[in-house]
Amino acid sequence: MQVSSKFIAGILSLLVLTSCVTTTTGGFNTEPSRERAVSDFVQLAVGYFEAGDMAAARRNINNALALDSRSADAYNVLALVLQREDDTELARETFERALSLDGSHARARNNLAALLFQLGEYEQSYRQLELVTNDTTYENRALAFENLGLSALRTARTERAEYAFERALQLDVNLYRSSLAMAQIKFDKGEFVEAKTHYTQFVTTSTFYNVVQTATSLWLGIQLERRLDNDGGAVLYAALLQNLYAHSPQYQEFLNSQHDQ
Repeated sequence: MQVSSKFIAGILSLLVLTSCVTTTTGGFNTEPSRERAVSDFVQLAVGYFEAGDMAAARRNINNALALDSRSADAYNVLALVLQREDDTELARETFERALSLDGSHARARNNLAALLFQLGEYEQSYRQLELVTNDTTYENRALAFENLGLSALRTARTERAEYAFERALQLDVNLYRSSLAMAQIKFDKGEFVEAKTHYTQFVTTSTFYNVVQTATSLWLGIQLERRLDNDGGAVLYAALLQNLYAHSPQYQEFLNSQHDQ
C-alpha cells in the first residue's frame, strides 16, 4: 500500500529543526572552567541565532572554538548559521564535522537529517534519523520519530512510516503532523474509524496551536466524513475548502467527486 504523492507533498513536508540547546553543569570552583566558558559561548550563539543575528552568533561560535577547536556543540550551531545563510554544502560539511567529533551528538544528526531532507536526499535523511531515534536520551525524540515518518513516506516505507508516527504520538500526543499522517495512512488502508480518531486529534491539536488546515487535510476530512456517512461534517469541511482553497487541486477533486455521486 502506497501513500499518495499528493498527500506527501501537502503534509507540511519540511522536517522540524529542533533547537540546538546545550546543557552545562556547575561545580564548586569560583573560577569558570574552560569547558563552562565554551558552553556559555555556545549558549550565547544559540540565543543570537534564534534572534536572527548571525554576525553575533558567529562571534560567539568563534570564541567557543578558540577555547576548544573540537567542540561538537559549537560546530552544530555554526552549521545552523551557515544553513541560514544559504551556504548549504558548507553547512552539511560542518554538521558532519560535529558528528566526526561526537558521533552521539543527536541534535547535530537530527539537524543534518533535516538538511538532507530539504535537499531531497530522503534515503540519507532516513538513515540518519534511524540513528537519532535509537538514542533514548535525546530530548526531542518525539520530533525525531515524526521526521523519520516523513522520510519513510518519501522513500516508500509506508509500514515504517506508520510505526514512526505511532511512536511519535506515544511520546507527544500534540504532534499534529503525525496525527494527520496517521489519519491518511489509516484511510488508505480502509481503516476509517481509526483514521477518524487520528483526524479528530489532528483537528483538536492544530486548532489549539492556531494552525490553519491545508487543502490536503480538508480534502481528507471530507472523504472521511463521507465514508462514515456524516454528511454534516463533509459539508463543513467542503465549505472551508471552498473558502480557503478554491483554486487548489483538492477543491477540483472535490468538485469532480460531486459529479460522480
